[in-house]
Amino acid sequence: MSNLCKTVPCVLLFGILGCGGGSEEAGYSVVAIDGSSTVFPITEAVAEEFQIANPGARVTVGISGTGGGFTKFCGGETAIANASRPIKSIEIETCASAGIDFVELPVAYDGIAVVVNQVNDWVDQISVEELKRIWEPSAQGTVTRWSQVRAGWPDTEIHLFGPGADSGTFDYFTEIIVGEEDASRGDFTSSEDDNVLVQGVSTDKQALGFFGYAYYEANRDRLKIVPVDDGDGSNGTGAIAASPDSVRDGTYQPLSRPIFIYTSTASLQRAEVRDFVEFYLRESADLVREVGYVPLNSREYDLVAQRAAAEVSGTMYGQGQNQNIALEVLLASAVNP
Repeated sequence: MSNLCKTVPCVLLFGILGCGGGSEEAGYSVVAIDGSSTVFPITEAVAEEFQIANPGARVTVGISGTGGGFTKFCGGETAIANASRPIKSIEIETCASAGIDFVELPVAYDGIAVVVNQVNDWVDQISVEELKRIWEPSAQGTVTRWSQVRAGWPDTEIHLFGPGADSGTFDYFTEIIVGEEDASRGDFTSSEDDNVLVQGVSTDKQALGFFGYAYYEANRDRLKIVPVDDGDGSNGTGAIAASPDSVRDGTYQPLSRPIFIYTSTASLQRAEVRDFVEFYLRESADLVREVGYVPLNSREYDLVAQRAAAEVSGTMYGQGQNQNIALEVLLASAVNP
């Protein structure tokens, strides 16, 4: 079984290189995948096990961020896109103009972990409002010290680390925390590779960062996770840390969400892609747990499998809608409208 390594290369190649959705090499058609670094560890593990179960199968998995992955997917370069957010309207239009119809398949739940350096002894929890104060565009060049975030925190510089603009995690975080997608200060260290962010926070005492929970889980001996208080008192317990339980039961709010793979309906006509997607959904629960994410429940996986088998096209989240509706409800209505 595959484990999420503490250093994941930007592009992992299984078998031989293949650059397109249907590249041919030695008689095998390569299944090309690219996109979110958050979803990468799951897809990496599935691809490894799929190739063991199917000798001769060839799968490539790249990391270019959710936005970069959709660019390649809508350009016909890949069969599958990894995504840590739903597809955007402009991406749907780009795919449509290229004649690419897609099937949206949730594969797991993830929480966005807020982390500081292990030796940080002043941040024990943080509120959504404080996160907004740190990350909103107006904070650039003005909110530069810990003492400006909360009275009693040290009067030392705050060094920020976060995903790049092509990351679905960045899109989700800015929408939920700042209140507008892509609205963020620009003076922070950014990368589409979460391992770069882990390295930055783990070596800088003044650091604060955010990225997918699985990367915290794989590096928990190097980082300190920060519980987040959503401020509405709905969970009755104040600040909650990201964990498999808090993501699964919905108490880690507002920084938990489903994550996805997308495949084109044309690609699903290829036996190797169809077999890979079926394998992905069949084996996901165990592999998702193994790499530190939260699996869907069995009913949700059944509904996703039905969605794939019926090639239900389009998104359940048009125009940013339905973000707060339970995934099982969305899936059931989409499969059985």
